[in-house]
Amino acid sequence: MSRLVLVRHGRAAAGWDADLDPGLDDVGRSQARAAADALADLGPLPVYSSPLRRCQETAAPLARRWETEVRIEPGVGEVESPTDDLAERGAWLRGFMAGTWEEHPPELHVWRQRVLGTLVGLEGEDAVVFSHFIAINVVVGAALDDPRVICFAPDNGSRTVVEVQGGRFSVVELGGQARTRVN
Repeated sequence: MSRLVLVRHGRAAAGWDADLDPGLDDVGRSQARAAADALADLGPLPVYSSPLRRCQETAAPLARRWETEVRIEPGVGEVESPTDDLAERGAWLRGFMAGTWEEHPPELHVWRQRVLGTLVGLEGEDAVVFSHFIAINVVVGAALDDPRVICFAPDNGSRTVVEVQGGRFSVVELGGQARTRVN
């Protein structure tokens, strides 16, 4: 069995429809430091991060505190949009988030399975994983057997704790929640 702390990245300097890979804004950097403070006594543990800047920047304060390297893991990256056109991305994401997994095309199911498979692959080691709103929802939805794309709203910098045993997830603690606005 392993215990994973899934940390949603701090607040980004730009929205999903404004920048393909924004870093953190000042609030996001503060959230990253707060997450490091809250997690400090758990480790050192392995630290994994999505390849996107906002996750890596959120992971950095904890990795510095634990004097460890952040392991970049594409399998916990952001949901794959069918377009890189910034104007179209926001509209697509709003529709996508309102649905259930059954309503979406196979390539999104492949992405979802990659997220779950990546984290199941960590079974046997406790770790901290810096990821994204929808990816964290994938794990919580699998644990709760909830077919909705969005089953809770993890706040920026929040920490959701799950256990993985026998390839199955269980929720230990949901992270703090907030309204997330998609432009």
